[in-house]
Amino acid sequence: MTTKLARIAELSAQNPNMVFTSISHMINVELLRECHNKMDGDKAVGIDGVTKEEYGKKLEENLVELVRRLKNKSYKPQPAKRVEIPKGNGKTRPLSIYCYEDKLVQERQWCLSPMWYTFRQLSRNRNTALS
Repeated sequence: MTTKLARIAELSAQNPNMVFTSISHMINVELLRECHNKMDGDKAVGIDGVTKEEYGKKLEENLVELVRRLKNKSYKPQPAKRVEIPKGNGKTRPLSIYCYEDKLVQERQWCLSPMWYTFRQLSRNRNTALS
């Protein structure tokens, strides 16, 4: 995946007027597997109760299905589990705990962040970076 990101950064540097129309080709099983491997398995589980270990038992099957839903735009994040965390002053603060698959999709954004940085450097506005 880093090779593709490096190539996009190289093309962007060579041609600042280049317009990128889609990054959907960057979303694949390889990228999500890389994100899965980076994720911490000791985090709290969301409302579905699925841990990293459980998700990993059928990793390829789960990732293929997730990529399909992401590319079809049928992926829907699940509601977050809300818990109250005690603070030092006796009060509490809310904390949202997301399901593992939602965390994986969020991690994908971080994996692609070098590309977003490149877009932002060129356009100074990520909303217009993809036309």
